[in-house]
Amino acid sequence: MKNQMDVLIFQSRVCVEATNSVSQSQIGDLACGLRNICSEEESMKKYKRSARLCMTALAACGMLLAPSGAKLKVHAEEVIATVQGRVMEGTTAKLLYLDTSDGKMEIKIDGSTSTGNCKMLLPDKKISVSVANGNDGYLHAVTISENGENPSVELDTSKVSNVVGTVNEKTTENVLHLDTAQGEMELKIDKNTDLSNCSVLVVSGKYVVSCARGEDAYMHAISIADVAAAPVPSTDTSQTGTDSQTYSQTPVVNPTGETRSVTGTVKDNSEESTLYLATSEGTFTFKIDDSTDTSKGMVMTPENKMMVTYFRGSDDLLHATSLVGVKDSSSASVDTSSQATVIGTVKKKSTENILVLDTSAGEMELKMDKVAAPSGCKVLVEGKKISVTCSRGDDAYMHALTVTAVK
Repeated sequence: MKNQMDVLIFQSRVCVEATNSVSQSQIGDLACGLRNICSEEESMKKYKRSARLCMTALAACGMLLAPSGAKLKVHAEEVIATVQGRVMEGTTAKLLYLDTSDGKMEIKIDGSTSTGNCKMLLPDKKISVSVANGNDGYLHAVTISENGENPSVELDTSKVSNVVGTVNEKTTENVLHLDTAQGEMELKIDKNTDLSNCSVLVVSGKYVVSCARGEDAYMHAISIADVAAAPVPSTDTSQTGTDSQTYSQTPVVNPTGETRSVTGTVKDNSEESTLYLATSEGTFTFKIDDSTDTSKGMVMTPENKMMVTYFRGSDDLLHATSLVGVKDSSSASVDTSSQATVIGTVKKKSTENILVLDTSAGEMELKMDKVAAPSGCKVLVEGKKISVTCSRGDDAYMHALTVTAVK
């Protein structure tokens, strides 16, 4: 044990003496303190951990005491330690905050840092970092690495889209959440995602992402690049699309004739022409077309449960053929001889059973059991302005009879 300690002391002595700014007596005092940290009776684990910390402290001491004119360059052969931990919030492309067993560390990332296959520095991600001393008072990352790889799936690369967006805080090492001009996108990331043109990927960073749909029906990131490194071509297909209040009038071909169904809850970024459905398998994105049957699922407000029958179209997007919401049966009788018309906007708490309308006279609740389908729109989303004809039923509720979109 003493021999191992002497080796560590010698290494620390060399590091400190390299600065030409610490006296031999100071070095001796530091070395003596290092020997006294752990007694012979302490466990080897505690001994090694304390010795490693002290060695790093000695090296840092020598660096801090160096004259301002001294130059200490960082090279791979000058690695003083390798640490493991989790990436912390606040990490940027230039400064890594690492939560280790010894506490929080601040490690600079520079042009010479080798990130290899570990360019996603996202909160809570486990990584290993080899560090060296810099001449600016910081530890510098020499290499950053990770363990394990995510499985990959086959992609249809014949139809690739490019999007520009900012990584948001929901991003994990498996799923990229990107805030784009068209809304939030979710893209899967696997071992085949090309990060060669990306310095590091961090929350709030802006990137160009090339993506395509996989055999699992999800969009996958093919490559991620810094905006400056990969400008978006003018033919970027992601920048085109229908307006939030229009639907595709051109029939989309179902190449295989097959349909599937999935159940989930409506997400709050859904629009009239696009449904984002949170399921146990992740978030699905469906296009709502003019041919989509919404007679049994017309209320598309956040958290509403819905079953979607869909197919993958010839445009490689998922298209909903029908929407079915959770609807209660009703035996109420409605007096249709006395009708009223109200105009208002759909409120967030509307469901397939109860339409909550914000009108000039206040909030109004109408049962939806007598409506066949809306007119002028396919679905009702939060904030949608509509005109509703209604009558009172024998259950004391007002019942919607027709729903028409108001422009």
